[in-house]
Amino acid sequence: MTANILIVDDQYGIRILLNEVLKKEGYDTLQAASGPEAVKLAKEHKPDLVLLDMKIPGMDGIEILKRMKADNPSIRAIIMTAYGELDMIQEAKNIGAIMHVPKPFDIDDIRKTVKEHLIH
Repeated sequence: MTANILIVDDQYGIRILLNEVLKKEGYDTLQAASGPEAVKLAKEHKPDLVLLDMKIPGMDGIEILKRMKADNPSIRAIIMTAYGELDMIQEAKNIGAIMHVPKPFDIDDIRKTVKEHLIH
């Protein structure tokens, strides 16, 4: 069965890049540009993994993760955030994020990280 990954980022270019890379790896992907859209897709499709940007206008990654966890406590999320946002990273991990990937990220690191976390 193919893993289903939800990509949540308000930046179109990042969503497209991650989508292309993950599809080439054989994953099914969903994309969301906003918090409400991400929460809705996560509830409807129950993705195996979420790649979640922390800085999204309107509803930040912490709020998105809280809402996803309320709907599905076992949802697995990897947060993507810029350096220096240590408080936000720790809060996300306290809520249940499995790890964080610093932005800008290396696409090979993302590939490897996704693969590792889908195996466990």
